[in-house]
Amino acid sequence: MKQIIICLLVLCSSISCKHIADKHTSITHNAMLYCTTVKALNDVVLENNFPPMIAARNYAYANIAAYECIAAGNNTYTSLANQIKGLSYIPKPSTTNIDFNLAALFAFIKVGNTVTFPEGSMLGIYSKLKDTVQNNGIPTELLNNTIAYADTVVAAIIAWSKKDNYAQTRTAVKYTVQSNVPGRWVPTPPSYAQAIEYNWKLIRPIAIDSAAQFKPLPPPAFNVTNTQSVFYKATTEVKIIGDSLTDDQKNIANFFDDNPFKMNVSGHVMFATKKFSPAGHWMNIVGIASQNTKADFAKTVYAYTQTAIALFDGFISCWDEKYRSNLVRPETVINKTVDPNWRPLIQTPPFPSYTSGHSVISAAAAQVLTHIYGNNVAFKDSSEREFGLPDRSFTSFKQAANEASISRLYGGIHYRFDIDEGAKMGEQLGKFIVSKLKMKN
Repeated sequence: MKQIIICLLVLCSSISCKHIADKHTSITHNAMLYCTTVKALNDVVLENNFPPMIAARNYAYANIAAYECIAAGNNTYTSLANQIKGLSYIPKPSTTNIDFNLAALFAFIKVGNTVTFPEGSMLGIYSKLKDTVQNNGIPTELLNNTIAYADTVVAAIIAWSKKDNYAQTRTAVKYTVQSNVPGRWVPTPPSYAQAIEYNWKLIRPIAIDSAAQFKPLPPPAFNVTNTQSVFYKATTEVKIIGDSLTDDQKNIANFFDDNPFKMNVSGHVMFATKKFSPAGHWMNIVGIASQNTKADFAKTVYAYTQTAIALFDGFISCWDEKYRSNLVRPETVINKTVDPNWRPLIQTPPFPSYTSGHSVISAAAAQVLTHIYGNNVAFKDSSEREFGLPDRSFTSFKQAANEASISRLYGGIHYRFDIDEGAKMGEQLGKFIVSKLKMKN
């Protein structure tokens, strides 16, 4: 919330010389305000330890609500109603006397508040925004119309979101650990946590046809005795690379670690440290791209929304495969067959190995952002500054996605085939979303 207050103060300061009637639009039409609002939700997600796929769900619904407000007032953009699964109707505005950008902000905040917890975590931002536009001269009728329309969109999106099977999966059967089955995933050190979101493949996708639409080839057969087998060589590669990392490889692994809940162990003491999930990291990259390209408010919302949809569907697609193949992690294999004390550079997350989730969603997000902003758009990723990590520079979104993918090998938590096949899945999924969704006229 601190960031959004600072942003509002900066915007108010920059328009102090404008005529009072124009002051509120100078605030609500500034794309930076939307970026900081998304970042505020990102912070709530971080603080409350949402796993990456649930984080992606939060971003998707909040951004779609905002986008529908933009599409209602801007002929350049087209509603997602009847383009995405289950969303057949979005209410039309009954008047044109609406600030649709402000409606988008209100809708984002209210949906974001509803799909996250604790209850009311975003409402302080809502109140601050409302107070700011009132203090900067927005006519009462315009504000009331804007809030009323935003609320109708919020109601439609929340009703739609409740039919995505999320609630049902909260009580569905859990993953069964079978430690006696060779090659099957089992919990890993240090916390030996249970498998996360075993039933995520049952969540209703937004744009893709089904969870299995981009089903990859099966992983190589598990074989730790034949030194010529694909699996043996891939496992050996993880250890060799992990034991001889360069400083830059370590920096890459740590930069894209994106572990939302890393468990630290020191003797008998265990404590967690938090970072953005992979989905949150890519939401930050969207904001950087918007600011670097000086995108207007509507294009910024559009970019966040299509990227969030790619992230949401990417996790469903990936999790469908993870719990089909149930493949053991490199750490487990190396500990059992080579060195019981070996540990990867970054912490192994609690779910099966194949395919790499970061590879899937990064490739998908890069496809969307390349479609919107263009290829070879250089940028400096400053997302990890708040965690004490230096910026990294990229020549394109695809280069960033490639680095995010290979970071999992450097980190010691994925085989190369996890990464390669995951990137293929994500690229195909991203291209499908770009071609299917007709969001911009």
